[in-house]
Amino acid sequence: MKKLNKITALAFLVITFLSCFEEKESASAVANNSESETTQEHPKLILTAQGVKNIRAQLGSIPIFDKTLEKVKAEVDAEIVAGIEVPIPKDYSGGYTHSRHKQNWFILQKAGVLYQILDDEKYAKYVKDMLMQYEALYKTLPLHPKTRSYARGKLFWQCLNDSNWLVYVSQAYDCIYNYLSEEERNTLETNLFRPFADHISIDSPQFYQRVHNHSTWGNAAVGMIGLVMNDEELIDRALYGIKDLKLDANKKDDDGGFLNKDGKAGFLANIEEPFSPDGYYNEGPYYQRYAMYPFLVFAEGLHNVKPELKIFEYKDGVLLKSINALLNLSDADGDFFPLNDGQKGMSYYNGSLVTAVDISYHYGNQDPGLLSIAKEQNQVLLDDSGLAVALGIKNGKEKPFNKKSINLSDGPKGAQGGVGILRNKDIELVFKYASQGSSHGHYDKLSYSLYENGEEVIQDYGLARFVNIEQKGGGNYLKENKTWAKQTIAHNTVTQNEISHYGGKYDIGSQHHPELQYYNFDSEAVQVVSAMENNAYPGTEMLRTMALISDNDFEKPFMLDIMKVTSKKANQYDFPYYYFGQVIQTNFEYKTPETLKPLGPKNGYQHLFVESMANAKNENSKFTWMNNQKFYTLTTLTNNKDELLFTRIGANDPEFNLRRDPGLLLRRKNTKNTIFVSVIETHGSYSPVTESAVNSKSSISELKVVYNSEDYTAIKLTHVSGKIQLFITVNRETSKEKKHNLKIDNKNYEWSGSYYFE
Repeated sequence: MKKLNKITALAFLVITFLSCFEEKESASAVANNSESETTQEHPKLILTAQGVKNIRAQLGSIPIFDKTLEKVKAEVDAEIVAGIEVPIPKDYSGGYTHSRHKQNWFILQKAGVLYQILDDEKYAKYVKDMLMQYEALYKTLPLHPKTRSYARGKLFWQCLNDSNWLVYVSQAYDCIYNYLSEEERNTLETNLFRPFADHISIDSPQFYQRVHNHSTWGNAAVGMIGLVMNDEELIDRALYGIKDLKLDANKKDDDGGFLNKDGKAGFLANIEEPFSPDGYYNEGPYYQRYAMYPFLVFAEGLHNVKPELKIFEYKDGVLLKSINALLNLSDADGDFFPLNDGQKGMSYYNGSLVTAVDISYHYGNQDPGLLSIAKEQNQVLLDDSGLAVALGIKNGKEKPFNKKSINLSDGPKGAQGGVGILRNKDIELVFKYASQGSSHGHYDKLSYSLYENGEEVIQDYGLARFVNIEQKGGGNYLKENKTWAKQTIAHNTVTQNEISHYGGKYDIGSQHHPELQYYNFDSEAVQVVSAMENNAYPGTEMLRTMALISDNDFEKPFMLDIMKVTSKKANQYDFPYYYFGQVIQTNFEYKTPETLKPLGPKNGYQHLFVESMANAKNENSKFTWMNNQKFYTLTTLTNNKDELLFTRIGANDPEFNLRRDPGLLLRRKNTKNTIFVSVIETHGSYSPVTESAVNSKSSISELKVVYNSEDYTAIKLTHVSGKIQLFITVNRETSKEKKHNLKIDNKNYEWSGSYYFE
């Protein structure tokens, strides 16, 4: 009996063990299945299944979100009524077929989102029907018939636009994924999406396998469709580039930039290389704005599907940092400063910045300043991040986005120059001492532009292009972008011997950059940045110090500019000021020629008419002009050998591709070492209604260099009231801790730090 009981007990233990083992196995299988289902759960890119539930629960109670939804619904409904059109590609940018396919990618993405939020099958059907038409068309397409691009697409004349299409359409596919049958998904993936991804990557490595805003779009396109399809090969290709591929390091793109000189490629490399630790993007804010959309929507998809990558923490969270940098690279009206190839008027009201602001708020530290910008934008994304912003605004959390003086380093490690933005009341000074900026860079070392309350006072020309206007070069870059806009003489900096910086050669310019001397924003009265350039002209050193100074004796803050040039030989130096408005007064006599002639034969000089000429007669040459009913005065140091030329852009431009903007150019010939010192005041106003001018004259009676050595430069400003002010900049040992002692006119000056002002 005891033996039987032992057997019974043993059997019970075995059965119990097996039962527990089976339960464990069953639980494991359920967990694995659940994990698999989570991986396959749709939507999962910019929208998530939980996010859709949250949005539906809040609809009707979140004003900015509801308003955006209503607008998008009206737009998509109108397109549905109009019917689907998928034409055979044939045009450049701005042409009908280009514009139609571009409109289609936007509408597809919006229709997919509407299907998820409104749960209305008509939107899913519309997306499916259009995708099936693209599937039927795409498998028949050769390369695009227009041959200008270094990397031709199939739907568009360049792979860049094909990538744009796939970035947006992958979101639409994600939204209707579960609406489609398995057979329909297989058809789309086999005949459209996978071949599409392969063409912009494997078939076009010169486009895809590099560090550039073009390849960022390509990486995001391949990666996002890979995330939707759960295709690890495509995701890996997106993150790290095409494995074991080597390209000719000397080949260049259409803009003169190297295709793959350093062998770096993939989405992560495109985060590591162009962004500085401060978030400055080396191509400038115009292209940073353009690239932020693929950077952020792909990052959002990676965050949702592959959280283990911690993409928003990559490189110390630089993607989110870059949005703050980009917003600071805008003027008082929100327009981005046109550094490098940049179109004026592009602003943070652009859709890419709606994406940037919403994603930065949702995945960052919920900065209430971003909510104020979102409120100005008056729209949000129809996704999880847009909901977060809408709720933040609804709950009254927004605060002003306060733009202050900021210095943004350039280069992957922050050691390749930078951009200083000085802000003092309504005046903004943008001092560019950045690196070449990839193939979209300009030869404009130590250049600047000046703004008052969002209006240009001294301009940076920007790019020479009519974007998406077909009549002007197919909407693409014009030849004048290279012959004028990129050249040094087109910028407010020194041109030596009528030759552009680095000889106007990208190969040389991409190897060098200016060096920061110092910046100091500690004082509300003085904001200052100083930088040096040693390689623009071999044997010549340029040291420029720029300051915005606020003083009670001046109506508004004024700009002080000190450009110190040291050379091993005598040269001709040209120093322009590209102003806007009408000449009011000068203290020099100028003569106007009967026939307008170009200033020179090449390097941008061929595009400048000389409208009048003068010889400087005074130690201070003064020029007052009026623009937008406000007065501005330039006071600059001159000698009796200097020439002053009023110029006008537009020579050798028979198709009127360039704006006819004015300039004043200071020319100094046969000079070895020299210093250019200028002050620009903003003052007064004019009313055409009362016909009265207020404070129309300069407040400066004299500008003078009272000390200039290798170590220090001291500038004395004398106000019309007789008040004297002294500004001393340190040229060498510029640390804040360094103590200085300098004797000027039998008076000792002692201070610590990089500058002195009293």
